[in-house]
Amino acid sequence: MNMMESRKTSETDIRMDLNIRGTGNYQFDTEIPFFEHMLSHICKHGLFDLNLFLRGDIGIDCHHSVEDTAILMGQLVHKQLGDKKGIFRYGHFTIPMDEVLTTVAVDFGGRFYFKYTGPHLDGKFGIYDSELSLEFLQKFALNAKMNLHVVVHYGDNKHHIHESIFKGLGKAMRQAITLDLEAKDQIPSTKGMLE
Repeated sequence: MNMMESRKTSETDIRMDLNIRGTGNYQFDTEIPFFEHMLSHICKHGLFDLNLFLRGDIGIDCHHSVEDTAILMGQLVHKQLGDKKGIFRYGHFTIPMDEVLTTVAVDFGGRFYFKYTGPHLDGKFGIYDSELSLEFLQKFALNAKMNLHVVVHYGDNKHHIHESIFKGLGKAMRQAITLDLEAKDQIPSTKGMLE
C-alpha cells in the first residue's frame, strides 16, 4: 500500500511516496548523493518502494535534510504497519561487508529506543557528514516507534561500515514486518495491542 506525505519547513521541502511491502524500487531527487546511496540499500534489502523529493538548506549542511527525511519516513512506516496484526514484529540480521561485520536488530513493539555500538563515525562523503547516519537512525526509529540496535562488531572502512548498517536495517525490517502465516491475524504481544 503506497502512502504519500509531505513535510515543508523553513529548512526543508520533502515529498515522499513509500510502500513498505514493495519490490525494492526507488527514485531519488535529493542533491545528496551519498544519502541516496544509503537509502537505496534500505529499499533494495527491505523491499521498500520509495520515491523521494528533497530540497533543504544544504548550503549550511545536510543535517536538516537528513533529519526531516528520517522523521517523515519513520511516520510513514508506522502508519503503514497499522495495528501490526500478523507481523513477526522482531527482526535481526548480521551483515558481512568485506572487513566489516554488523548486526542490526529491530522491534516494532511501539516503543522507541536507539543504541549504536561501534567505531566513531566521522569524516565526510561528499557533502554528507558521517555522523548524520546516527541522526537518521535515531529519528527514524523514534518516528517509526521502534527499538533499533546497531552493533558494528569490527571493521575500518567507513563506507563499508555505513553500507553494512543500512543493508542490515533493510534486512531486519523486512524480517520484522513479514506476515507470519501461522499467527494469522494475531497481534504479536500478550497485551493484545501494539501502539
